[in-house]
Amino acid sequence: MSDPEDQTPSAAEQLLELEAIKQLKARYFRLMDTKQWLPFSQVFTDDVVVDVSHDKHTPGDTIRGRADVVDFIRKAVGKAATVHHGHMPEIELLSPTEARGIWAMYDYVEFKPSRGIRGYGHYHEEYRKEKGAWRISTLKLTRIRVDPLD
Repeated sequence: MSDPEDQTPSAAEQLLELEAIKQLKARYFRLMDTKQWLPFSQVFTDDVVVDVSHDKHTPGDTIRGRADVVDFIRKAVGKAATVHHGHMPEIELLSPTEARGIWAMYDYVEFKPSRGIRGYGHYHEEYRKEKGAWRISTLKLTRIRVDPLD
C-alpha cells in the first residue's frame, strides 16, 4: 500500500491550489489599495522577507517579518491613492506546502494631484501553506518602467 503523502496531487487538486494562490494575491492588492492593514497583514507569513532593493522608487532594501513589512508598506503608500493590478501569473507548485510565482504588475500611486507614479514590472514571490492557507513568504518587486504622473 502506498503512503497518501507520497502521491502526486491530481490535476484538479493542483488547480485548486493555484486558484487559492491567485485569490491570495488578489487580496494582497485589494487590501493594500483599501488600506485595510490588519487583514492585509494576514497575507504574509510571520517570517516574510520583502526585497525592494531593485526599485529606486521605493526607499529601502530588504524588510523582514510580518509587522515590519506591513509597517513599511503602510508608510510607503498609506497616504497615497493607489491602484495595483497583477496579471498573467506564472505559478509553480513545488510541494504540498510550497510554491513560487511571478506576476506582471501595474501600479498607480498618487500622493497629491499630479505627484506620483505609474509603474510596470514584476512581483517575484514564494508562498507557503500554513494551517491550510497560502501566504506570501518572500516578495521581490522589480520595475521595468516608471512614468511620473503629469
